[in-house]
Amino acid sequence: MSRVEIIEKQLLSDNWYLLHRYRYRLTRRDGEVQEQSREVYDRGNGAVILLYNRAQGTVVLTRQFRLPTWVNGNTDGMLVEACAGLLDADSPADCIRREVAEETGYRVGQVQKVFEAYMSPGSVTEILHFFVAEYQPADRQAEGGGLEQEGEDIEVLEWSFTEAVAAVASGAIRDGKTIMLLQYAQLHDLLGVGR
Repeated sequence: MSRVEIIEKQLLSDNWYLLHRYRYRLTRRDGEVQEQSREVYDRGNGAVILLYNRAQGTVVLTRQFRLPTWVNGNTDGMLVEACAGLLDADSPADCIRREVAEETGYRVGQVQKVFEAYMSPGSVTEILHFFVAEYQPADRQAEGGGLEQEGEDIEVLEWSFTEAVAAVASGAIRDGKTIMLLQYAQLHDLLGVGR
């Protein structure tokens, strides 16, 4: 038996993605039934990847303007991130290979899925699939930068792993998915710095 009964689902916006208001009854752990109302934003699911080169001790990241961060006090709106994108109709692995090529100019074959997570479960439906892949300098076959027709203007960064971890500590990297992947790389010693 479901703990949730949907009473009403109202479309508030379908301008970019879907925003609905739900009214529902929720049976609490103590058996009490409570009526609640929440807005839910459905932008689809996505994938993110940390490209790393163990021999060089480097990672590939991106920097781009993110309006929501600017609205919330990020003075220039620029954010350093791991390469990511929405699945659209692709599998998570195919999606992330496509995004790597578009955003960074690198071509990667084998990608390793390490986990998945809800990134903002209080209001957004998105599940994000997290990947890592080793890259070589010869894998860069284009400039990257994203798709101009999608409004993308992405700077490709190749930083030492030490610099990237220090950027998390200093606040220069404030993107949650990127922090999670850098911490994964630390915990699993992907770059061999724990030797």
